[in-house]
Amino acid sequence: MTTETTTETHTPRAPTARAFLATDRFRLGLMVVVSAAVYSVLGLVKLATFRASIFDLVIFDQAVRNYAHFRPPYIPAVGAFHGRGLDYLQIVDHFSPIWAVLAPLYWIHDGPGTLIVAQALLFAAAIPPLWLFTRRVLGVVPAYLVALAYALSWPVAQAIAFDAHEVMFVPVLTAVMIERYHAGRPLPAYLAMAALLLVKEDMGLMVIGFGMYLFAIGDRLRGVCCAAIGVGGTLLTRGAIIPMLGGDTADFWAYNHLGPDVGGALLGIARDPLAALLMVFDDEAKVDTLFLLAWPTLLLCLLSPLSLVALPHVLERMLSDRALWWQADFQYSAFTVVILFCAGIDGLSRLLRWLGRDGDRTLGLAWASGVLLVAITLVPRFALDQLYHPAFYKGDEVKIAAAREAVAKIPDGAVVEAANSFGPALSGRTTVLLWTARPNDAEWVVADRDRWEFPFGSAEEQRKQIDTLFTQGYTQVYERDGVVVLHRPPS
Repeated sequence: MTTETTTETHTPRAPTARAFLATDRFRLGLMVVVSAAVYSVLGLVKLATFRASIFDLVIFDQAVRNYAHFRPPYIPAVGAFHGRGLDYLQIVDHFSPIWAVLAPLYWIHDGPGTLIVAQALLFAAAIPPLWLFTRRVLGVVPAYLVALAYALSWPVAQAIAFDAHEVMFVPVLTAVMIERYHAGRPLPAYLAMAALLLVKEDMGLMVIGFGMYLFAIGDRLRGVCCAAIGVGGTLLTRGAIIPMLGGDTADFWAYNHLGPDVGGALLGIARDPLAALLMVFDDEAKVDTLFLLAWPTLLLCLLSPLSLVALPHVLERMLSDRALWWQADFQYSAFTVVILFCAGIDGLSRLLRWLGRDGDRTLGLAWASGVLLVAITLVPRFALDQLYHPAFYKGDEVKIAAAREAVAKIPDGAVVEAANSFGPALSGRTTVLLWTARPNDAEWVVADRDRWEFPFGSAEEQRKQIDTLFTQGYTQVYERDGVVVLHRPPS
């Protein structure tokens, strides 16, 4: 191991974890609890006011409920949507067996609200390891400032605001992976790294990035091994497990402009690497997102090889043909948020060494204060802004009243096609399918005539579909303010 590796992974080791527990556990615990409570409020209010969705909250709710009942993780909502049957497996849609660890929570409370609270706790759980990493490099006060900046960060806010997703596991796992390696405790770091492979089929890319980082700092043997594990994990899940269980990896192949498959895409990039590089910046949305990813660290993440851990996942997004993946909206940026905060901390440390001011606590404090200020100034632009507007807690009161009455008409155990925002209210006691223009012959349908619902193109299309259902033998058993319940007895 080189001198640089020794410096980065083994010094300084003080203060010890015991000192941390004795002096700071209350304040950190309070930060975790408050953050989790705030995140929970955001998600639970949206759930209670019919602003959550079947795609994707109900999908994962169905998977975890099946795990909790010791059944395969069927997700009938997705299976019906793709025409692949109600016994479609979640690990075929996305390889995320890590959802099984949440199953015991459903023994306490069975419903999508459980996922929202679990997500809040997991995002908040990244705060202590991030604090430990920052304290080791910059000191105690900067550690609190950076931890608070993460808690307020826009990638976390956007992920929390959009239902629940497998990304909830990634910040804490990446924080543990980076912090424990930096502390000279590789075993828990590698265990966290291995757990990433259970989060999603593309997390092998992040493991490859971790291997690139280790190689760059001189820990070459371990770096090569980690990169090989990442490659192997990606090939195993995408190339073997998903197809073996009946999935189609083409569902999420978004690189036909580069090649028909992974090999073809890599060959296409090798033929014209400059064009591939320019593709990363060829859209204004991409540039905005890339800047927003780096700006919370005052761009200092760009000075650290730790950014290599995030690089493959960022390239996966920016080289794709899916415009949603480029956006700063939704949950995608939360996959790399902790990595980039750690890279910013490391980048500052390197900058101070280059300037001959290694250990300058004043500059460290100034940078951490700036990072927190940036996080605060970005709050009004993203989802946490809703929390201090009274209208957020009210929602569309007309729709809410009608929707509550409508879902109450559906009997327990029924199979129901529901408009996207109505499904979460039914998921705990029925089999929910997404209401679309392609009927699934469910006995019950809960629809909306007047308000647009995914995946329809307009409310007018929804009204036409309701008229079509009448011709197929459905009768209307409820209507209020555009919300309708249709029923067709089984033949």
